[in-house]
Amino acid sequence: MTARSVQSLVSFHAGQAAEQQVAADYERRGFSIAHRRWRGAGGEIDLIARDGDGVVFIEVKKSTSFDKAAARINRRQMDRICASAAQFLDGEPGGQLTNVRFDAALVDASGAVQIIENAFGQV
Repeated sequence: MTARSVQSLVSFHAGQAAEQQVAADYERRGFSIAHRRWRGAGGEIDLIARDGDGVVFIEVKKSTSFDKAAARINRRQMDRICASAAQFLDGEPGGQLTNVRFDAALVDASGAVQIIENAFGQV
């Protein structure tokens, strides 16, 4: 195994662990996790949570600090997530009129989680 493939494997597992931490945080706050790594035409949505009739699309980013994790979310990625979210909403009873928000869930090197609700307007 090459050094690069080992690093890719470590990053993959670190990302999965971060997603699991974030999912547990949302569940503790009363949300139910509807989907993990849901893939639409625009790309993958890390987590999709439900809160009553509302849906929360969650982008999980892990880095050494919260600032570095937040910096890894760019406009192109947000646009892809929004395209996939629109496709997901086509299957919801309320369709595109469903109450939604887009959160960023940041995980730092210590494993601490910071949730930024409605993040796409702030990043």
